Amino acid sequence: MKKLLLLLCVAFLATPAMAADVAVSAQAKAEGKATFYANITAIEPIMDAFAADTGIKGEYTRISTSKFLATVLTEFEAGKLMADVVQAPLPVLEFLREKGVLAPYASPAAAGYPDWARKEGGIQLFGIEYVGLIYNKELVAAADVPKRYEDLADPKWKDKIVMANPASHATTIAWLIGLKENVFASEDAWMQFVKGLAANKPMFVASFGPTPAPVESGEKLIAISMPKYIITKAPAPLDWARVAQPLLGTPRAIALTSKAPHPEAAKAFVDYWLSQKAMGLMATEVGEYVLAPGVFPPIDGMDKAKVIPIRELSDEETQKWGAEFKKIFELP
Repeated sequence: MKKLLLLLCVAFLATPAMAADVAVSAQAKAEGKATFYANITAIEPIMDAFAADTGIKGEYTRISTSKFLATVLTEFEAGKLMADVVQAPLPVLEFLREKGVLAPYASPAAAGYPDWARKEGGIQLFGIEYVGLIYNKELVAAADVPKRYEDLADPKWKDKIVMANPASHATTIAWLIGLKENVFASEDAWMQFVKGLAANKPMFVASFGPTPAPVESGEKLIAISMPKYIITKAPAPLDWARVAQPLLGTPRAIALTSKAPHPEAAKAFVDYWLSQKAMGLMATEVGEYVLAPGVFPPIDGMDKAKVIPIRELSDEETQKWGAEFKKIFELP
């Protein structure tokens, strides 16, 4: 009974924090819609909630990261950019800012976000596409779960790891370099880890998307992957290794466009997107790690994890390190 009362109290207290306290102007409502170009997926719950709560329609167009710059710049230079709001990895938005595509806007909904999440020219970070180690909790004993990234080099994991191809998957390449720059004490120690990981002969897949399946089935025991799959693949027997070091990931960002067809509706959309309610939906429905204060994905222990953003590598760095990892991992 006491446990039930405690849960009810927690639920009651949490409800106001999840509210979308966003002021919507009459002009924004009159404009009627906000058009959103984004590379993020599975955001339909937020789009539906935005329309229901504000009376403004949100039109979502997903554009892959590889095509984002070309699509937006082509439309912008032709004077035909339909997007009011754009979302993409931070370097993409920084490039668009330099080209005059973005408008400065400081959303009041981001007041409680970390100071480092607000970037020049109206770019606001709202989340980190975090990477960690997920494993089959039915097949891996608690004592064997990695405590450090270095543990992946232990020979006991030979032929039992799955990861995205480190020669071609840009995020995995950036993650490995992020370990070198943010976790390991020296480049020698980092390289020893990379070579030890390679010696364990991981199974390679094209991206993070296919990494959970071999772990779910028991074909492999551990994956360098995204903890959000613990939620999206439930009730699969997945858990994450609570390593002593930080989790790393690339920052996600959002901004208004400088020639938004619906400028007031665009501001309302950004305000809503950054609200506790919208970020709560992103965390609970998709398992994303967001920067809204006090909002965490419902993954045990994630509220205590240190998650830090890593820099996006240049194309030249990605190609250089991809070629290096191709040799180290003995890829064809």
